[in-house]
Amino acid sequence: MKDEIKKLWPELEWIKNKDLRENTAKCWEVAIERSVLTPEDLNSIPFTLLVPDLKVSFMTHKRAVVHIARDAGEKCNEFFGDDLPVDMDILISGAILADVGKLLEYDKKDGKTVQGTYGKYLRHPFSGVALATECGLPAEVCHIIAAHAGEGDHVTRSTEAYIVHHADFMTFLPFKSRLKV
Repeated sequence: MKDEIKKLWPELEWIKNKDLRENTAKCWEVAIERSVLTPEDLNSIPFTLLVPDLKVSFMTHKRAVVHIARDAGEKCNEFFGDDLPVDMDILISGAILADVGKLLEYDKKDGKTVQGTYGKYLRHPFSGVALATECGLPAEVCHIIAAHAGEGDHVTRSTEAYIVHHADFMTFLPFKSRLKV
């Protein structure tokens, strides 16, 4: 499975801390083992079920979020230095794991990906934190997973969580709300 995870997530190599990198990969391994989805599915299913006829795949969206978050974190460190430091390893791990819980949220029905029973009761920020905790990820990463979606509007986000939240929503909301001209 490790080779499949590395193929899905070449960005894992950006995480300098070996333990954090391995636990981030392990979290994806556990999620895939428990999911009805395969790594191949992740490259073909839409990244959200909230936008009809969406062609952007789960992995295309997820990898874009990670790239945008990394670039934003680097710019924050460049321009704000010690005043607003961004822990790049925590940021990248959190961005990679933000939607890992969706693998438990989804089901397959008549050849389509749909929200499963589990997903009706627990949204992916909750199941993602459970997976991350099980895999030994630190609280800072779990916070990003928990706070990246709307649930995070009720807590004080860390700098890294703000960056992942905005990277995620800037690559989601335009699809959800784009004007039909």
